[in-house]
Amino acid sequence: MSLRLRITLVATAVVSVALVAGAVVFALVLRSSLLDGATRSAEAYAASVASGLEASGAGNPPDDDDDRFYQVRDHDGRVVVSSEHAEPLGDVSEDDYNEHRIVTIDGDHYVLAAEDFGDGEVIVAQSVDDANETLGTVSSLLALAVPVVVLLVAATTWVVVGRALRPVERMRREVDAVSATRLDTRLAEPGSADEIGRLAATLNGMLDRLDASQSAQRRFISDASHELRSPLASLRQFAEVAKAYPDRVSAAELAAAILDEGARLERLVDGMLTLARADERGLPAGRRPVDLDDIVLAEVRRLRASTGLRVDASAVGAARIDGDPALIAGLVRNLVDNAARHARTAISVELAEAEGGVLFAVDDDGDGIAESERERVFDRFVRLDEARARESGGSGLGLSIVREIASAHGGAVTAGRGTLGGARFEVRLPAASDL
Repeated sequence: MSLRLRITLVATAVVSVALVAGAVVFALVLRSSLLDGATRSAEAYAASVASGLEASGAGNPPDDDDDRFYQVRDHDGRVVVSSEHAEPLGDVSEDDYNEHRIVTIDGDHYVLAAEDFGDGEVIVAQSVDDANETLGTVSSLLALAVPVVVLLVAATTWVVVGRALRPVERMRREVDAVSATRLDTRLAEPGSADEIGRLAATLNGMLDRLDASQSAQRRFISDASHELRSPLASLRQFAEVAKAYPDRVSAAELAAAILDEGARLERLVDGMLTLARADERGLPAGRRPVDLDDIVLAEVRRLRASTGLRVDASAVGAARIDGDPALIAGLVRNLVDNAARHARTAISVELAEAEGGVLFAVDDDGDGIAESERERVFDRFVRLDEARARESGGSGLGLSIVREIASAHGGAVTAGRGTLGGARFEVRLPAASDL
């Protein structure tokens, strides 16, 4: 069953039960009230008859009417006096007096009341036919009104729920029409602050995220394809030249080209795998205490041995964090290699405990980064200097990987201007005792 039908059935059932219960209670209360009135009338009349008999004697009974009659009995139970239209009461128990007990006399219904006086008691029978007629009329009206009200409630609920769910059905059709090629489609929001409005806003937010994610994936695939094509084309070119002109390309030159481009491909694939793990929230793989200063100093020694740059490590102090050693080593290497690619003559490396955490910073004396580009440099496959980055082997993934690794360890990385005049990258990570 549809939600609309279920809500209508539940609402109708609840209202039906409430109306039927209310009608029964009302009928019982009305019956009790009517019988109370008849009983009080019979008791008043019995007191009036007893008072009149005591004043005038049994030979002058008061008049009666068609709705009631009385009998006067002595202490032995014999009828001494009765009204003109009195019916034989027969053996009537005292339990039938004043307790809403209805007795049937010659097909008519009465309530009884008794009143003692000096020579006996007066028994009055008060007709309840009018009360029964009133109760029957009310019951008939209730039997007619309850189904009408139930049907009215069902129809109203059906219409109101249908109107309330109409925007949901419209949104369902719109979402159903959204495909992988139409993620830019957005739902028409009703403009209200109720649940329907919030649902539309939530769905549009979800579509925004899916659209952004798909756009990022497309850019990533496009950029990755472009990056992979470059070293592959270079390898193919060397191979074709070596095949066509074997005397012009020596085996050593071909091997060197293959090794260089292969290393470039390896770095690129490793970077893409790391980012893919980050996208799947697979970083870090495991955490244990890491002496960050050992990793930093090892990279400083590697850089001094492999480049002619002056590397200042005087500001490197002891620091320990909890993290994945391989990922932290990748973070440090990417930052120092990035600085080495852009530095002219010098690099400065800093490591210290600061503000309850660990600060790792790398400065270079290169051209620096414009303030407007300091956030964009962390995007994937972004190069501010395309030609220089390609010549030096940069893939445009290093800083993206640094940000993902820092974020996975509860830290952050920022770019700014350093003391050497070039770029400065700062990584702040929680200290080991804070994790």
